[in-house]
Amino acid sequence: MRAHREILLPLIFSLLILSPFVFSSNPPFSCDPSNPSNQNYAFCKQTLPIKHRAQDIVSRLTVDEKIQQLGDIAPPIPRLGIPQYKWWSESLHGVSNGGRGIHFDGRVTRATSFPQVILTGATFNPLLWYKIGEVISTEARAIYNLGQAEGLTFWSPNINIFRDPRWGRGQETPGEDPLTTSKYATYYVRGLQGDSYQGGHLGELKASACCKHFTAYDLENWKGVTRFDFNAIVTAQDLEDTFQPPFKSCVEDGKASGMMCSYNEVNGIPPCGDYNLLTKTARMDWKFEGYIVSDCDAVGVMKEAHHFVQTPEDAVAYALKAGMDVNCGDYVQKYGVSALQQGKISQANIDRALVNLFVIRMRLGLFNGNPARKLFGSIGPDQVCSQDHQKLALQVALEGIVLLKNTKNLLPLQKSQVSSIAVIGPNANRAHVLLGNYEGPPCIDVTPLGALMAYVKDTRFVAGCDSGACNSSVTIDQAAQVASSVDYVVLFMGLDQGIESEGLDRTDLTLPGAQQILISCVAKAAKKPVILVLLCGGPVDVSFAKLDPKIGAILWAGYPGQAGGLAIAQVLFGEHNPGGKLPVTWYPQGYTNVPMTTMNMRADPATGYPGRTYRFYKGETVFPYGYGLSYSSYSHEFISKSKNQLYMNNSINTHQSTKIMHNNEYYNIEEIGSEACETFKFPATVQVKNHGPLDGNHPVLLFLRWPNELKGRPTKQLIGFNSVNLKAGEMTQVDFMVSPCEHLSRVREDGKRVIDRGSHFLMVEENEFEISVLG
Repeated sequence: MRAHREILLPLIFSLLILSPFVFSSNPPFSCDPSNPSNQNYAFCKQTLPIKHRAQDIVSRLTVDEKIQQLGDIAPPIPRLGIPQYKWWSESLHGVSNGGRGIHFDGRVTRATSFPQVILTGATFNPLLWYKIGEVISTEARAIYNLGQAEGLTFWSPNINIFRDPRWGRGQETPGEDPLTTSKYATYYVRGLQGDSYQGGHLGELKASACCKHFTAYDLENWKGVTRFDFNAIVTAQDLEDTFQPPFKSCVEDGKASGMMCSYNEVNGIPPCGDYNLLTKTARMDWKFEGYIVSDCDAVGVMKEAHHFVQTPEDAVAYALKAGMDVNCGDYVQKYGVSALQQGKISQANIDRALVNLFVIRMRLGLFNGNPARKLFGSIGPDQVCSQDHQKLALQVALEGIVLLKNTKNLLPLQKSQVSSIAVIGPNANRAHVLLGNYEGPPCIDVTPLGALMAYVKDTRFVAGCDSGACNSSVTIDQAAQVASSVDYVVLFMGLDQGIESEGLDRTDLTLPGAQQILISCVAKAAKKPVILVLLCGGPVDVSFAKLDPKIGAILWAGYPGQAGGLAIAQVLFGEHNPGGKLPVTWYPQGYTNVPMTTMNMRADPATGYPGRTYRFYKGETVFPYGYGLSYSSYSHEFISKSKNQLYMNNSINTHQSTKIMHNNEYYNIEEIGSEACETFKFPATVQVKNHGPLDGNHPVLLFLRWPNELKGRPTKQLIGFNSVNLKAGEMTQVDFMVSPCEHLSRVREDGKRVIDRGSHFLMVEENEFEISVLG
């Protein structure tokens, strides 16, 4: 098998030489030292603090020039030697042409396309997340150095919680869990911006990351309620323990240099006009030091959709006074002057925003002279679509794929025993489906069909229908006939961007159109149980396939990116042992009775409301959060049990302990303080063994549960994870650092975090370890 792969990989990578040289030009920059006039500008003096340099620029601008800098297309200021800057670029899972700042019309025409984020989340591997960010910023700098970029501010990652399975943009996120999303935000941002994996070494920005959409944004269009007019009613409890943690981590741990405020209202206030959210929370509480951009036209949406204000000038005033710095769109550019003339904003409001914006451009090195002679100037086009980058895209896809069913060990297939194979389904031969949304042009285009043809000479293909909707050109009889004539059948079904995407939520959780009928008829006609591969971002109710003995195996491959076809083939034929875990709960179709507009996370037995995500949902699942099979079996055992009792009084003096303990029930985290919280930390070690028969990657997920679910406690809560690679028969230890103030705490209805006295249980798979919190 390895020899076969070594033939296939160079063949695929050789496609890279097809990218032609079209043209090359210089990147845009300011403060060219060869221009004598620049020596008179304080903003060109690199010895001065960056903020002082930014203030110098702002002091030199006219009012009209200032206002025009507040849109995502900031025009040039020729008299100061400042070029045009485009704030909007995208890099969700690779450098994309989805915004305005990146142009694939020169020497570089493609970029590495990683799996859509939802599949990347299934790896539970933070090092991969960091490396993805690193690769994206390297390729972005190469594109910039060639003069094909007019901006280096990337509006990624999307760190909203995948709250409802129908959400069209859930695919852009790492899943439904706040901790996972927080960690993803931290490591992706560190990689993208040029920080170290551990953090704390961020100098000049390699690229700028932007955490979006702040906050509680997770609805596109449900029964006429759109993201533009939706008012998300969110409790203080849910804000604190579900919606805000990823953004807090993105700022405090990732040191993100950008944030985006969202379209929706939160408790009656549009985030882009909410001073408490943008300034008090982000800047004051979390110490955010960066720029805040509106989602595109979100300033206008405050007036036109939410009717939150009466005039365009009022919308501009609310946004700038709240702490927004730049408007995606031209609304502020159109109405900023009249807002100033009417006294609704001041020069100080404008200058504050402009300083933030120019500071970012300076941190990117765009005011330090010719970038070819600077820190990132040596990054060239040879580093775009490099073999190392493409191998990483393949590795991420391989580690993310989740094995959901494998009756009688149908998989992996043995190539020597497969003389013929049928590849059936609308997603088998459409390379673009593999990419998901916010994609860029990938380095390679290899479909699952193309990849499997390299493994099995006699490969027969029937689409079955022409798209994911599967409502036209349906050829069930033809598919069944081909299925009956071969050794094995692999079906490639699921969704596509015509069914789930930005602006488009689903109304059903079942497979669209005639897909279920097609699958069942093919399975019935086949000689052996068939293999079902699902390409989709959101979960689907495939209960019928789970229960059908004629469907022997099910794989979920998300939208696996440019290397997805090859990754699926390697998993099917045992060249890679699947280890991915579901980052979202897979609900039954009946969950569609729950209104998408109900934001409450916790279940309400009185009304029959079932709650949301694995933490609070009370109901049956098709597949639970964290589920995933392997070709190997693993065992887990807690081996560090020295800290089974936590005495709060050991770190808090008796007087203070009495003061902050409430009703002899719990301790308030805020009152304990960060210094004491540090002393409570303790290690937990889990021994993991791969019992074979294959080597494999294995994510180890550490959960916490309470003795009961009273007072809004979650059913369980993920508090740590790590991915290990073990050879068959190998054993290792996985160390977790448990921080009681963070990991053993719950959130009260008022949004305050507390630690309950009594029992807490650490959980890994079938093993539990009890921790008692005592006075």
